[in-house]
Amino acid sequence: MVPNGWELSTFDNAGIIVTDGDRGKEYPKAIDFFEDEYCLFLSAKNVTKQGFLFEDNQFITKAKHRKLRKGTVNKGDVVLTTRGSVGHFALYDDSVGFKCMRINSGMVTLNSSNASVESDYFYTVCRSYLVSNQIEAVAFGSAQPQLTVKLIKNLKLPVPPLPEQRKIAQILSTWDRGIATTEKLIEASKQQKKALMQQLLTGKKRLVDPETGKAFEGEWEEVKLGDAVYRPICYGVLKPGEHTEGGIPLLRIQDLKSNDINIDQMIRITEELHQEFKRTILREGDLVMSIVGTLGKVLRVPKELDGANITRAFAVIGISKNDALFVKQYLSSDYIQEWLLNTATGNAQKVLNVAAIKKLTISMPSLNEQQKIASVLTAADKDIELFEAKLTHLKQEKKALMQQLLTGKRRVKVAETEAA
Repeated sequence: MVPNGWELSTFDNAGIIVTDGDRGKEYPKAIDFFEDEYCLFLSAKNVTKQGFLFEDNQFITKAKHRKLRKGTVNKGDVVLTTRGSVGHFALYDDSVGFKCMRINSGMVTLNSSNASVESDYFYTVCRSYLVSNQIEAVAFGSAQPQLTVKLIKNLKLPVPPLPEQRKIAQILSTWDRGIATTEKLIEASKQQKKALMQQLLTGKKRLVDPETGKAFEGEWEEVKLGDAVYRPICYGVLKPGEHTEGGIPLLRIQDLKSNDINIDQMIRITEELHQEFKRTILREGDLVMSIVGTLGKVLRVPKELDGANITRAFAVIGISKNDALFVKQYLSSDYIQEWLLNTATGNAQKVLNVAAIKKLTISMPSLNEQQKIASVLTAADKDIELFEAKLTHLKQEKKALMQQLLTGKRRVKVAETEAA
C-alpha cells in the first residue's frame, strides 16, 4: 500500500534514463588498456556493493574514448552492474576524482536529472532492499546472471513528493557518513596494528620490562612450532555425521565470525565419535588454526569450548611453556600468513599439511616479553573489535530506519517553505 501523497512508479515512468555501454566494433580490446591515460574504463572490480572502488584501474586514450558512441558516465549518474555480479550501484558525484569515466558492456548508467526523483534519494532507493529484492527476482542466467535494459526500466520505486525525498536522503546520508567514518577508523586501526606487529614480533622495537623499568633485552630463540606444544599438532573429525542433540560441540569453519566463534550455531557429535578423536579434544587456552579452504585463521579456545572437538578443517595447537596469545599473534602476522598460503597444496580447495605446520619456525623472546607483546597486540585487537561492533550497530540501525522511511511507515517532517 502506497502512503498518501506517494506514487509507486517504474524507473521508466519516473523519467530515469537507462543507457547501456557501447558494444560496437570500437569496443576496447586488451591492447587498448593502459595503467594511466585519459579516460577510466570501468570494470566489475570498480563497482562493488559499497559503491565505487578504485584500487585496480584501466584507462583508454582520448582517441579511443571519442570513437565510442555510448557509455560515458556523467556527474550525477548512477552506474549499475548488469552481468555477473548484478545489482551493484555506484554514484558518480564530486567525491569521485576522475573527470572522464566509461562503463563496460556489463553495466548501464541511470540518469535522474530530468526525472521525478531527486538524485540522492534515487541512489538511496537503488541500494535498498526495495530494489535489490526485485533485481534478485528478475535477473536471469545461472552461470552468469544478467539484467536487460527492459527489465531495469520496469523496476519499481516509491516516489514521495520532492521535499520528502530530499529529507529522507538527508537523514540517511547522515547515517552513511557515520558508517563511512567508522569504516575508516577500523581500517586505520588495522594498519596501526599491522605496523606494531612488524616492529614487536621481529624485535625491532622492545617494550619496557615492568620489573626493571628498562627495555627488554636478550636474544630471541628460534623454535619449531611442533616443539612448542604439549601434545602433537593434529587435525580433527573427518566425518561428523548428523547433529546429535545433547552431544559434544564440534567446531567447523562456518562457526567462525571475525575474531570470534559463533558457539550457538555449532553442531554436536556423539560421545563415541568424540572419543575416537580424543587427540583433538579442546582445552581452554589451546589454539586452533583453520587448515582447509579458509587458511591460517587462528583463535584461542575460550572456556565455553573446553572439552569440545574440531573438524578436519582445523588443527589444534596446544602451546606449552610459552604464551599462547603471543603465538596466536605471531601466527596471525603477515609474514606467517603469506608462508601458510605459499605452503598450502590443492587447486579447488587449498589445504595446509600438519607436517608443514609443525616445521614452522617462531622467534621466541623471554616469557615475560612474550606476555607484554601479547597484551599490547590484544589491546589493539579489542579496539578494532569495538569499532567493528559499532559499525554493525550503525548498519542495523540504518537498515531499520530505511525500511521505515522508504515505505512511509515513518513520515518525515518537511518545513512549510520547503514543501511549497
